[in-house]
Amino acid sequence: MNKDMAAQVAHKDGFIAALDQSGGSTPKALKLYGIDGSAWSNDAEMFDLVHQMRTRIITSPAFTGDKVMGAILFEQTMDRDIDGTPTAQYLWEKRHVVPFLKIDKGLAEAQDGVRLMKPMPELDALLKRAVAKGIFGTKERSVIDAANAKGIAAIVAQQFEVARQVLAHGLVPIIEPEVTISIADKAEAEDILLAEIRKHLDDVPAGKQVMLKLTLPTKANLYKPLIDDPRVMRVVALSGGYSRDEANAKLKQNVGMIASFSRALTEGLSANQTDDQFNAALASSIDSIFDASSVKAA
Repeated sequence: MNKDMAAQVAHKDGFIAALDQSGGSTPKALKLYGIDGSAWSNDAEMFDLVHQMRTRIITSPAFTGDKVMGAILFEQTMDRDIDGTPTAQYLWEKRHVVPFLKIDKGLAEAQDGVRLMKPMPELDALLKRAVAKGIFGTKERSVIDAANAKGIAAIVAQQFEVARQVLAHGLVPIIEPEVTISIADKAEAEDILLAEIRKHLDDVPAGKQVMLKLTLPTKANLYKPLIDDPRVMRVVALSGGYSRDEANAKLKQNVGMIASFSRALTEGLSANQTDDQFNAALASSIDSIFDASSVKAA
């Protein structure tokens, strides 16, 4: 493990940019950026366009480790270059931003109020490639749609099983059991989730740490016990469909939690903006999310 990266992730003020839209979410991300489906005729062209968008973000003057502590990449982004340098290497060497990799392959069909991750039979090979490319950690997402104790127990068990596989490669896993923000029993689901995570932290190998990426909770500071747990390197928040202003306001209520926003980060960015307009909009977004992530007390 890169000790400088580990120190930055564990202790530095800032937030993690989620630049990891995959095949299913890329068209929506491009549409929000002002590029609709008529701009591409196949997946290869679509992924070229989203890489151009990500490159524009990463090379923007405001996108540095001063405020953007880390960035989560899609597998194709990891495999591509920025200005002739492999993306993960560019992030760390040129921007001082710690690179993470999204490793899940999407969601399985709903069962017991949750959507587990699809099987990942080639995960070990992907993790070996990630290590070779200078990736520090990984991210794996599943979704909770109801306060169903059986389903949430299954989600957390699967997340920690994959996390142990990631840890075995010397990488730090970001465990992401997202709670859908629109469900009626969100607070109850979060209580169950907290209890399950605390139970499974006992299975983290000695001397290792995991990270957690969680929906901003209904009850402020619900996840403080996880933030304070020595087996947890960092707890980060997903924006989950909230606007940037809403997400920032909720984040400020949760002491020690930092952002890992995707759509809320890129809100207001457009392919039609001049570079000056784009850079100013991104700088404003980064400043607001950094400020919300840096609150030390309620």
